Amino acid sequence: MRKIIATALAVAAVSAIGIADVQAKTMKVQASSSPGDWAHRFMTDGWQQKVGIMTGGSLELEVLATKAVVPHRETIDAVANGILDGDLNAVSYFAGRDPAFGIIGDLIAGYDTPEQVRMFCQEGGGKEVLQKLYDKHANGQIHVIGCGPYTKEALVAKVPIRTVEDLKGIKIRSPEGLAADVFRRAGAAPVSIPFSEVFTSLDKGIVDAADASAFVNNEASGMHKIAKFPIYPGIHSMSVLQFVVNKDYWEKLSEQEQTVLEVWFVAAYTTMLRQADLQDRDLVAEYKKSGEVEIVDWSTEDRRKFREIAVAAWEDAASKSDLAREALNAHLSYMRRIGLLD
Repeated sequence: MRKIIATALAVAAVSAIGIADVQAKTMKVQASSSPGDWAHRFMTDGWQQKVGIMTGGSLELEVLATKAVVPHRETIDAVANGILDGDLNAVSYFAGRDPAFGIIGDLIAGYDTPEQVRMFCQEGGGKEVLQKLYDKHANGQIHVIGCGPYTKEALVAKVPIRTVEDLKGIKIRSPEGLAADVFRRAGAAPVSIPFSEVFTSLDKGIVDAADASAFVNNEASGMHKIAKFPIYPGIHSMSVLQFVVNKDYWEKLSEQEQTVLEVWFVAAYTTMLRQADLQDRDLVAEYKKSGEVEIVDWSTEDRRKFREIAVAAWEDAASKSDLAREALNAHLSYMRRIGLLD
């Protein structure tokens, strides 16, 4: 009996050590959000913890703010090299490496709703093109779990921009690549700066307007204190966020852990989309009632004009690389399937 008890205790001790080791495994990912953003609090105040709950403690997730480890345009290098385990960044940040990143990251003025773009990413071929991009530009060291936007971004402005014509001469913060090209074609002067510097740039007059984020994120960052003519619903951007991980890290995860991360991404960003939309609507209603800011809503005709300008930019971007052409073809095929194009 003493031998049986001793053996059982030894097994329990080994098991306890094994559990402790498992519990110590934490996946560190860097996001595009700043610490005070609503989107960042959404992750850190509840959703990152769900990975640990869903895996029974075998895998924990830690979502780091933008620039916490590396600059926002260097996250994919950090993931490929194992400095970061993963990335929840904006795909369009990497458009300077291949225009296909810009086309997948934000087909400016292309879609009506974030849900349409999420479906394209997850079910319409977008994720597959993104994986091809990383196979080429990250030496196959990145695995794509998913991608998609959670909001149609509101454009913040210090001056009223009520029509396409009003964009002429406007200095506007915009990511490089496709978004910048569309604004340039519309007569604006795009400036590439990270989201974390938008408030300061608006306050100091470096830019007049900014392709920033969801209305609720802009509010949390204090944008509407200095930029009192937001365009809502937005006219342009539905920034696609990716969930990518280091390939070696991914392959060392159990099948259960891999499945949890795939399901977590869909659940987290679907919930974020719904909550952001409701909070956007509530904030807009409050501002309309108080009159503190003017909510600018473009007409259907001006939105159509802006899309026509964007189409030419799409085609130009697609001509710059084989993968860019493949990315746009995937968009166009999907848009025809859901009735956005004839």
